[in-house]
Amino acid sequence: MPFMDQPETNGNGHLMEPKELWRPSIPESTQVYQFKNRIIQRHGLSLQNYDDLREWSIRSPALFWEEIWHYTGVKAHKSYDTVFDENAPLFPRPSFFQGSLLNFAENLLFPACNPNEDEIAVISATESTRESISWKDLRERVRVCALALEAVGVVEGDRVAGFVGNHANTLVAMLAATSLGALWSGVSTDTGVHAVLERLRQIEPKVLFVDNGAAYNGKVHPTQSKVTEVTANLECLDMVVVIDAVKDYPFEIPAASPPKGKSVALQDFLSSAEAISKPLAFKYLPPDHPVYILYSSGTTGAPKPIVHGAIGTLIQHKKEHVLHCDMRPGDRLFYFTTTTWMMWHWLVSGLASGTSIVLYDGSPFRPLDPENGKGDMAMPRLIDELQITHFGTSAKYLSVLEQNSLNPREHPFRPVTLKSLRAIFSTGSSLAPSTFDFVYSSIHPDIMLGSITGGTDIISLFGACCPILPVTRGEIQCRGLGMAVSVFDYAGNDIGASGEAGDLVCLKPFPSQPVMFWPPGPVGAEKYRASYFDTFGPKIWHHGDFVRINPRTGGLAMLGRSDGVLKPAGVRFGSAEIYNVILKHFADEIEDSLCIGRRREGIETDETVVLFVKLMGTAPASSGTSTPVIVEEPKAISQDLITRIQAAIRKELSARHVPAIVDSCPEIPVTSNGKKVENTVKQILCGLNIKTGASVANAACLDWYRKWSNEH
Repeated sequence: MPFMDQPETNGNGHLMEPKELWRPSIPESTQVYQFKNRIIQRHGLSLQNYDDLREWSIRSPALFWEEIWHYTGVKAHKSYDTVFDENAPLFPRPSFFQGSLLNFAENLLFPACNPNEDEIAVISATESTRESISWKDLRERVRVCALALEAVGVVEGDRVAGFVGNHANTLVAMLAATSLGALWSGVSTDTGVHAVLERLRQIEPKVLFVDNGAAYNGKVHPTQSKVTEVTANLECLDMVVVIDAVKDYPFEIPAASPPKGKSVALQDFLSSAEAISKPLAFKYLPPDHPVYILYSSGTTGAPKPIVHGAIGTLIQHKKEHVLHCDMRPGDRLFYFTTTTWMMWHWLVSGLASGTSIVLYDGSPFRPLDPENGKGDMAMPRLIDELQITHFGTSAKYLSVLEQNSLNPREHPFRPVTLKSLRAIFSTGSSLAPSTFDFVYSSIHPDIMLGSITGGTDIISLFGACCPILPVTRGEIQCRGLGMAVSVFDYAGNDIGASGEAGDLVCLKPFPSQPVMFWPPGPVGAEKYRASYFDTFGPKIWHHGDFVRINPRTGGLAMLGRSDGVLKPAGVRFGSAEIYNVILKHFADEIEDSLCIGRRREGIETDETVVLFVKLMGTAPASSGTSTPVIVEEPKAISQDLITRIQAAIRKELSARHVPAIVDSCPEIPVTSNGKKVENTVKQILCGLNIKTGASVANAACLDWYRKWSNEH
């Protein structure tokens, strides 16, 4: 189709003609195509395309998940008796694959495809180093670490945590803990002390792994003071294990000792177990046994600990990797992520399909040879160097490359080929339509661009990529197999087939629902219920995203969070529509933006749309250190720019989308994963007295929004 440089909706909010950017050349060679044929042959069905396959997976979910178990090669010590009760509501969560016994770590360390033990399983990279680890060596490192954990009393059900970066020792610690039946919870080293304690105090870990420092953008950031403060306030700890993450960087290990335990260097922790000849063993447990504790964003209060089970995490990730991403043994998966983000867990599960994984700890804009290379080229060069086939990142990272007009294959200094690359994944926020264009025009013309969506809550995807479907500009390709995703309006009517925007919901149970919220018992159960089932009841999972399903393509358009939906004069639209216009037309003038709906009780009778823009050249408001940050007044915005912004929004969207107020701001508040904190600012602007959670990475800037609200 011809290029259409226009949004995906017209001024009345109706869908434009879809613009196809990529189509698979040989869909028959993909694993999802082969899976479709398997279902046709085994069950005598007529399935013509992906939509038919997905509809069957929703109509016959127990049969579908059973087929996924066998096709992807779940390894179990004892097989299941039943898959699950199809008549059960989503809450209370039904059990999947009851009767089976398995171990999560075993499935990652010994995948069904049985890779050669001398082949590379993991590449652990930093800004300046590379470490390759074979399957054999990875298994041996996990064996020794598991014995060391056993020696300090770690047993099934205990919590083992990490205040750590994304490196091989973190992966080893997680696999060792889960091999014993313990639960793993990771928090990245860039997290502040208060935020770390908000999380770990709730789950009371027995052992904590910590890094001696964090190297980022060519500098080493000490962790001593943060680690010392964290461990001093965790009386639950028996042991703190200090990892030499930055080689030979000074760290006073005794100072990290917890009140009722001790601290030790990693090499000393492992040394006692290295001489033991006991083979690597696995604790075989029921399928819903917990393996991970992740956390809600916690932007307006303490983060909620979300507990995910073995089979749900494993089978969802295997389904997504094998069928939706077409990953195979010998491929290399790299997702740029921290250990806190759900995508770290998604990344390491690549091992379960025999895929080699790349762990990276550092800045995505720091090249291996910083004196002779532009920062934008760091990740493209890493892709070429390590022959990465599947690369994942945030939408924000891709938009930065777009703003900088990067073309890595035609770069004047050491261009790259990206010949190994077959797919790029983007998540964390909506990927703007213009960024879709940029990826295909400047990064690579023949790859699957998988804009994906899901979240910490489900440790997997609702909206996925698909290697037998075309990529349409501005859309997530499809709803995931086995995920009964639709759209509800505010009254609870299913409007998924209409093309209208509404709340993303899931209508049937799925394996990766959380097994519980911590703590176990009625308190956690009520938090669980209130998080997803308050809005539409126990049979409807309410995810909190504002979306539209394109009835012509089946693709999803992410329009923002439900709690950030804008409703001036009763017209509902998502903030992402505004952000897309800003990125498309003002990328050289505006670094970022935040669109908020404001209605103060007793003052406004209708909602006012306020657009904040961070102008290019505005000094950052967050220093990334524990030093108090002084947020300076932003650069003033000109009336000319305001007029041009409003005119562009009116032309691209409609008059009803035009913000009533456009003003400059010093910083856009975000979580540690880079997600905009819209709801917190909305509550501030609406005059609510809120408690700001420690998960706002640059929380100091919120004082500026309070001041702005008081003055306007």
